[in-house]
Amino acid sequence: MVDCNLYLCHVPTSKESLGLVPKFFFLGFLYPYNICFRTLFIDQFLDKIEVMTRYKATISYDGYAFAGFQRQPHARSVQEEIEKTLTRLNKGQAITVHGAGRTDSGVHALGQVIHFDLPYQMDEEKLRFALDTQSPEDIDVISIELVADDFHCRYAKHSKTYEFIVDRGRPKNPMRRHYATHFPYPLDVERMQEAVNKLEGTHDFTGFTASGTSVEDKVRTITEASLTVDETGQFLTFTFSGNGFLYKQIRNMVGTLLKIGNNRMPVEQIDLILEKKDRQLAGPTAAPNGLYLKEIRYEE
Repeated sequence: MVDCNLYLCHVPTSKESLGLVPKFFFLGFLYPYNICFRTLFIDQFLDKIEVMTRYKATISYDGYAFAGFQRQPHARSVQEEIEKTLTRLNKGQAITVHGAGRTDSGVHALGQVIHFDLPYQMDEEKLRFALDTQSPEDIDVISIELVADDFHCRYAKHSKTYEFIVDRGRPKNPMRRHYATHFPYPLDVERMQEAVNKLEGTHDFTGFTASGTSVEDKVRTITEASLTVDETGQFLTFTFSGNGFLYKQIRNMVGTLLKIGNNRMPVEQIDLILEKKDRQLAGPTAAPNGLYLKEIRYEE
């Protein structure tokens, strides 16, 4: 009796090899058995091989009602909601979603990127429409595209842009309470603009990350750090772009900048925090409701 495992190991598993290798490739391993049996056996085996197709999607979501992007055991998450929708579209077979960034509870996204695999190929716009219309109202699917099998939205080289919105109006606007962090105290915008510029460049941001983080290498490069004020003077927008950010880094930087703007810290405090790498020297962690993952850009 021929051991089937002997020639199963020669079966190609990628889309490319399945398309290029003809069935008679296997006949030499089955000789001298009946050719009809050989053909039937190979046909049945190949029919059972699932060739997965990888999709990249750009999504936005209102983070207010989520415990974050990443799946949580007893709380609602963006990842779980999209996985549930994709599983329904895939006739009950579970689909795993991977995200480029893990936004915290209450943090919003205008351009989060995810990827997932499906056991079939579908028109991208039809898939986008189906996923968008069947997802909850606080999730929007902006675009979907086919990508290479080895693309990974988290590990492929990319840069991220975040925005943090501060509402300094008095009284506060209750309609914006989930979408801007309220700070009704005096702020010197020029001091904050001078301080925020010091964050650009490559630095060790240990002093701006949450204590107890497991990440060892805390060196990151910020290519843009800026502050703009809207025409009414009520809303401030901090913008940060870079090759990666540490846990709560942006919220800690904003909390420090607000303290500088309120004249409770000198502008040079930024230099001291970067030099000493001491979280205790920085300001408080700003609330999550003003933070938005704006955009993720991948290198070609």
